Amino acid sequence: MSEMITADLVDLDLSADTKEAAARALAERMVAQGRVTDLDGFLADVAAREAQMPTGLDGGIGIPHCRSEYVTEPSLAFGRSAEGVDFGAPDGPADLIFLIAAPAGADDAHLTILSALARQLMNAEFTSALRSVGDAESAAALIRGDEAPAAGTSEDSAAAPTAASAGAAAGSSTAAASTADKGVGAEEQPFRIVAVTSCPTGIAHTYMAAEALENAGREAGVDLVVEPQGSAGFTRLDPAVIAAADAVIFAHDVPVREKARFAGKPTVDVGVKAGINRPAELITEVRGKAERGEISGGSAPTPVERGGEPGEGYGTMLRKWLMSGVSYMVPFVAAGGLLIALGFAIGGYTINKAPSVMDHFVWTQGDSWAALLFQIGVVSFGFLVPVLAGYIAYGMADRPGLVPGFVGGMIASTINAGFLGGLAAGLIAGGVVLAIQRVKIPKAVRGIMPVVVIPLISTVIVGFLMFVVIGKPIASAQKGMTDWLNGLSGSNAILLGALLGLMMCFDLGGPVNKVAYTFATAGIAVSNPSDSAMKIMAAVMAAGMVPPLAMALATTVRGKLFTETERENGKAAWVLGASFISEGAIPFAAADPLRVIPSSMVGGAITGALSMAFGATLRAPHGGIFVVPLIGSPFLYLIAIAVGMSVTAGLVVVLKGMRKPAAGAAAPGAPEDISAPTADAKQPIAA
Repeated sequence: MSEMITADLVDLDLSADTKEAAARALAERMVAQGRVTDLDGFLADVAAREAQMPTGLDGGIGIPHCRSEYVTEPSLAFGRSAEGVDFGAPDGPADLIFLIAAPAGADDAHLTILSALARQLMNAEFTSALRSVGDAESAAALIRGDEAPAAGTSEDSAAAPTAASAGAAAGSSTAAASTADKGVGAEEQPFRIVAVTSCPTGIAHTYMAAEALENAGREAGVDLVVEPQGSAGFTRLDPAVIAAADAVIFAHDVPVREKARFAGKPTVDVGVKAGINRPAELITEVRGKAERGEISGGSAPTPVERGGEPGEGYGTMLRKWLMSGVSYMVPFVAAGGLLIALGFAIGGYTINKAPSVMDHFVWTQGDSWAALLFQIGVVSFGFLVPVLAGYIAYGMADRPGLVPGFVGGMIASTINAGFLGGLAAGLIAGGVVLAIQRVKIPKAVRGIMPVVVIPLISTVIVGFLMFVVIGKPIASAQKGMTDWLNGLSGSNAILLGALLGLMMCFDLGGPVNKVAYTFATAGIAVSNPSDSAMKIMAAVMAAGMVPPLAMALATTVRGKLFTETERENGKAAWVLGASFISEGAIPFAAADPLRVIPSSMVGGAITGALSMAFGATLRAPHGGIFVVPLIGSPFLYLIAIAVGMSVTAGLVVVLKGMRKPAAGAAAPGAPEDISAPTADAKQPIAA
């Protein structure tokens, strides 16, 4: 079996000035060695992985990596840059760059070796030796473990990365070492922590976070055991070790497997990069939670739902909190809105005056079924503000925030404070719970805090503030905004449509997209929405359909500008775009953001403006072309979408056609079907 890295895969004078150029330079070496079959397809997988999370690490390290169908065998290329390349690390550019390539179906032994290398990157002597090595052959030998770092070995660096058992045995070996360190006759048990680390590909960040946490645990004098959940599988921690633990740390970007094993303990839940960059802070934080008696349930929020991490700016944390509420609210919007729209479609626009189906329902009458759908939809819509507020508070304070959040949201609905009231109630509830949790309490009452004390006190405070202090001003602001929307006409409405179109296409399902979508759904989240609110909803959905439809059109009319995989993704984008799933364009945007995103924004703005100008209306918050019968002025609405789609596709084709072919790329019109270096839209295969 050939070695994963040889001198031919080492570039000690890497001259790239961007991370894309660095990845291409190292990938070209893999292609030359027959380890990668499709350069552009592989680079697209690397770019898609990079779009999920930057791969730069503190200490001048960049580790672009992915699993790809274009990789023939597990491979590693190394580049050393004198100027440094920005891979998104907080402390600046990377001078040591490792391109890790794993086949989609790589065997466990190879992935374990790559994972062991990731652990070695946390060893200062190892990275120092790489910065001073003088020739490619020595660098490759050092990375393979054939040579020890010049500065000597240490306990942390003694295990060479070629030991196939290094990654898989990490959890159990650490547990044994920790147990031995405690000593049989120790008078005081050290604080005990169990941790889980994982990342989308399960190759690099997973094991680097594990190594960083273990090192920080030793320095802090705590007994810390890590379960790395990597691509090569994972060895479950002994249930007795978990049961004896005082606290839990999750450093992950994919769901923790068998998470229920860790329920009922103080928990810190962060992204995997936090485990690499600030492990000592995480240990301090979880010890503080244990001292305060903060117990987590078995279903901690996902990385998207978490209430921020220490060291993040307030703006970033606020975005996460709001996205937590929006992500839980959207299904209620979709279900309720479609049911209401179907009720109107079947029973006409007077169906909202029908009596309750509990009092009058005839199985054979269409109007009865229309009334049933409408009334179910209205009930579903009634949950929107409470769910928004409840899960904003949940994103901030975990499960203790749910009760005051839901109650505050329900009060907002009762006093007609609407979505603005829901936002305020959720933020206030989360803040109140966090403040209560910081109060030191006697051990005797810690057990009832999450169940009785916190819900009781926080609900009283939130209820008082919503009813007596801020509820009325917020309700007045909500009414003012509604009146303003109802008064929109002419150029003001067209400009608003263009703005919403820009927002829908800026990040394709991300926070900005969700703000525009939530703004639109807020207007129709009543049983009898205004005409202006329905126009806004129509404009938002039309603009959101443009990017995937445009990518599908572009790959159809100018297939030579795209790789084979992109053309296949383009076929799927027809369906995704028609269904109002903006995320269908994400693979294209991740691979070529500077061309795809601006083009999408231009087309989306045009479509949004035209939809408003045409006076198209929509009662349903989702559905794409499948709810065209529910759209006012449907023919003009489809024209608006077609115009925006054509503009975006045309811009993408023109911009891609202007690119200069890289060395070795086919010229325009060449048999290989590629006119310029392109990036495949295929997402990396997650573990």
